[in-house]
Amino acid sequence: MSNKSSLLLVCMIVVFILSGCLNEQNPIEKVYEVLEKVVESEQAFEEQQEPLIELEKKEKKIYDQIISLGMKEFPEVSKLSDEATVIVDDRKKHILKEHESIKASEKEFRALTEIIDEIDEPEQKEKSQKLFDIMIERYAIYDDLFQHYSKALELDKQLYSMFKNKDINLMDIDEQITKINEVYGKIIEANERFNEKTKEYNDTKLSFYKESGLNVKWKE
Repeated sequence: MSNKSSLLLVCMIVVFILSGCLNEQNPIEKVYEVLEKVVESEQAFEEQQEPLIELEKKEKKIYDQIISLGMKEFPEVSKLSDEATVIVDDRKKHILKEHESIKASEKEFRALTEIIDEIDEPEQKEKSQKLFDIMIERYAIYDDLFQHYSKALELDKQLYSMFKNKDINLMDIDEQITKINEVYGKIIEANERFNEKTKEYNDTKLSFYKESGLNVKWKE
């Protein structure tokens, strides 16, 4: 638990404005439209980041209080454990909203498969396929991250339940904390890979737009 780190799923949002679209969209314009829908779908994902970080900080503060008190101050430890459990439940609500947002994003994004098949120009087809492959990897990494985070929440809740047992063996608590630290280590590693893949995707998307011939403007 002492190795616990805030989960930062940073997604660089780049806003694109398409001007002069024809009524009959060509494949590249269709790609653009899908990518913009993906940005919209991940808005809820973005909105979960700050609340999650604040909840994690709040829980960490309570956890530190519990450790400093020790089981000799059982009534206070029990009370703090209840407070921490409520926070874990709140974290779960936010991570589920985050997961729902990413899944909606993936559903929108997979529409690119058929659109890519419509692209005739070899270089544009290759670049759009590369963009697709990068994003699919990003979704796979997020799945790992979500599974690890969900497991961590389960283990955290178990730990606070253990703190409420006056007769608990301290060795059992140590073993539980070890399990928790191992899972959070996996979260940190998966989070780093997710952020790297997100940056790669955004860089590739920018390059694709610049070379696509679309009249677009963007800002971070």
